Amino acid sequence: MAKEMLTLETFEEASEIVSKVTRETKLIYSEYFSNVTGNKVYLKPENMQLTGAYKVRGAYYTISTLSDEERAKGLITASAGNHAQGVAYAAKAYGAKAVIVMPTTTPLIKVNRTKGYGAEVILYGDVYDEACAKALELAKEKGYTFIHPFDDLRVATGQGSIAMEIVRELPLVDYILVPIGGGGLATGVSTLAKLLNPKIKVIGVEPEGAACLKASFEAGKVVTLDGVNTIADGTAVKTPGQNLFPYLQKNLDDIITVPDSELVVCFLDMVENHKMVVENSGLLTVAALKHMKAEGKKVVSILSGGNMDVITMSSVVQNGLIARDRIFTVSVLLPDKPGMLAKVSGILAEQGGNVIKLEHNQFVSINRNAAVELRITLEAFGTEHKTQIIDALEKAGYRPKVVKTNI
Repeated sequence: MAKEMLTLETFEEASEIVSKVTRETKLIYSEYFSNVTGNKVYLKPENMQLTGAYKVRGAYYTISTLSDEERAKGLITASAGNHAQGVAYAAKAYGAKAVIVMPTTTPLIKVNRTKGYGAEVILYGDVYDEACAKALELAKEKGYTFIHPFDDLRVATGQGSIAMEIVRELPLVDYILVPIGGGGLATGVSTLAKLLNPKIKVIGVEPEGAACLKASFEAGKVVTLDGVNTIADGTAVKTPGQNLFPYLQKNLDDIITVPDSELVVCFLDMVENHKMVVENSGLLTVAALKHMKAEGKKVVSILSGGNMDVITMSSVVQNGLIARDRIFTVSVLLPDKPGMLAKVSGILAEQGGNVIKLEHNQFVSINRNAAVELRITLEAFGTEHKTQIIDALEKAGYRPKVVKTNI
């Protein structure tokens, strides 16, 4: 007879089993986010796990419950990257073959690290759901044992070990913020948190462009989104877990959705204030902090992963600097005469603006003697400094116009 999952007993068992393969991710008190939000904010840095994400917990526990025969058939799963690494690592630990189907949009770092654990990787589909359909097809065709990335109560039980650690370290925690893709992490964390202390409020966080659980809550049943569009690739899921839905309905206290633009800024906050790289999905709970109505509470934000490729990181940093007005582009019109550029440069130097790029367009007007366009991309200290620079150009008679920055 199969063991009942999501009980205090199985959560305790899972916590003991996964402790064999997980790093200790002690809570980090964030003075920065505490000051910004008015709460006492703690970070649960699962981005520091060996595989770069919490997913190894659910994967390892689930594989530990399989029979030798099931493992010998070979394991297969679908994943946007973090579950893939968890399954690959756990399969290697048990000496089992692992086949991972990943969307073609998966960041290269996640693909390479999954291969690095000895798994066979198949790239298929644009989103997780398409990759999952392919994995199920291969499981049926080849006889592999399928390990679902979230819609499996064993997986959710393994993920719930995070809540066990949080409550042990911070017994009086008031809120736990948990990112949501398919709902496995949220199911495990919210269910165990309520078992340990019903007063703990657990809030799920989704990207606005992939809010499948919020849509399902509103409909009162599991629904599938027409499509997803978010930079939080680890949570780009169109359909939440059918098996998980009743637990999420019962144990989640609320769902917050955040736009991608807020994740970009949070990346900078995390790097500058905590010296940590956290992937976009892992930043959902950080972005949600300012959407909370509570004040003076002990809040834990789960940072679910840190697997981000360098190209994505570069793009996020640049866009974050632009969003914070630390990089901006201004256009001014100048007579096409010697010395005009030097005058503008002098004003910028006086205001402490650091020039990144200059574009000189002589063909903005038919009469170039009357006006040529100079586009200047600058580095500033923030919005106040940006305004100061623009005001100085305005006073000098250049009629500056802020335009879209492309760097």
